[in-house]
Amino acid sequence: MPNNKTDKAAGGGNVVRQLSLSKGKERFVFRYRAGQEADVIDTLARMAEDGDSGLDWFDAAILSYQMGRRLETELDHMVKLQG
Repeated sequence: MPNNKTDKAAGGGNVVRQLSLSKGKERFVFRYRAGQEADVIDTLARMAEDGDSGLDWFDAAILSYQMGRRLETELDHMVKLQG
């Protein structure tokens, strides 16, 4: 059974998360829900492999790092709520 206090703290449920990167005149924005992180990583990898996308491997690494930091912060917050 879900813990509503923990789920809300982690931004679970229907909360839409966003990653963004501005690069020159381009702006990349990725919106996703909790649990879709692996799909976002797959999308970043496909775009980095595609030379026409404008997103390179360094950009993908930056966005992946942003996502990881957000997850780390949410997990730390969940631990504090339960502790």
